[in-house]
Amino acid sequence: MKQRILSSLLLAVSILCLAASHSRAAETEAEEAAIVKAAEGFVEAFHRGDAKAVAACWTADGDYVDDRGKHFAGREAIENNFAQFFAANKGLRIRIDMASLRFPADGVALEDGTSAVLAPDGSAPSRARYSNVLVKKDGQWLLSSVRESPDAGPSQYEFLSDLEWAIGEWVEDTTGAEVGHISFSWAPGQNFIVATRTMDFKDVSLLQSTQWIAWDPAAKTIRSWNFHADGGFGESTWSKDGEAWSIKSEAVLADGEKVTSTVSITPVDADTVKTKATTQMLNGKPIPDAAEVTMKRIR
Repeated sequence: MKQRILSSLLLAVSILCLAASHSRAAETEAEEAAIVKAAEGFVEAFHRGDAKAVAACWTADGDYVDDRGKHFAGREAIENNFAQFFAANKGLRIRIDMASLRFPADGVALEDGTSAVLAPDGSAPSRARYSNVLVKKDGQWLLSSVRESPDAGPSQYEFLSDLEWAIGEWVEDTTGAEVGHISFSWAPGQNFIVATRTMDFKDVSLLQSTQWIAWDPAAKTIRSWNFHADGGFGESTWSKDGEAWSIKSEAVLADGEKVTSTVSITPVDADTVKTKATTQMLNGKPIPDAAEVTMKRIR
């Protein structure tokens, strides 16, 4: 009888511990999401060049040491610094890549990662490593301390930066039942761009292909490797002429047939491009050019 009672007690304790563990995990996940949302607010304020809103991401007595070692103590000093920075630098964009986030105590978070500030002229980005101490005040996560240090960043990013405009999601501008959809995103480390193409049929989306885009340091050119959902594969070489791009491709289809083509990408505006496949060959024999396709950015 005593043994059964002890077993029941141990089972009850185990259940309580498991429930507490799940509760803590859910709470941590919620806090992580809140910090990510706060970081998104910082990025939005930075893109607007709103120094006051940027400084509001700090506590009133927070401090900031930039990548040159300059120290700014208090929200007012931080705001003044960013106001001068935005006045001298228009149209900047910032990318934040969080590497780690942990909670050493209730209401305290430690965050590490890298940031990249991109100029509108396409010049090499300014990169920094950061370490943040965040505290939770009145239900809001705020920066208490920020420390930056210079970071050379991934070596290949600068060679792919001309394709920064493509990052996002694009769809064909068509009224047909089948709609092509393609998304571009940076791989971790920003040494590669990953593109995924799907074909949408009403509410159904079918994977068509995945593409990895990289800088070839031996050939001194941008190249990509394509992998089709049906087993086909290929590779391409990219070149730029003004604002337009030309992509020369060679592919092996799933049935073993070989296709070559040249795809042109011509920007119309920041959110619209026209693409067209020409000089197409199937097993060494010419085939008609594909129809021109207009793609629109949706995010």
